[in-house]
Amino acid sequence: MTNAEDLKAQYEQDKRLCTENGKQAYSLGVFGDELAEREKYKGVQGIEAVHLYICLKFCWKPSDVRAMTEQDLRFLLTQEMHGWTLPKEAI
Repeated sequence: MTNAEDLKAQYEQDKRLCTENGKQAYSLGVFGDELAEREKYKGVQGIEAVHLYICLKFCWKPSDVRAMTEQDLRFLLTQEMHGWTLPKEAI
């Protein structure tokens, strides 16, 4: 492979990774909207609703929860998200 081919392959891999990360962040935000509705949160939605839910569920400080990676947040919500799919309005 030439340097140009290597660079193109790297860019394609980076693009796929960024696209997947974006999809994961989006779905977590949409799940947060559903959490906010289910839990009757006022004034929060998306990822903030996820943070609030985890704070209340585990009695953790907001600063600790906000410092978590999306992967950690998803892990903590494994049971809640089991079988969940994006609603048709969000697809």
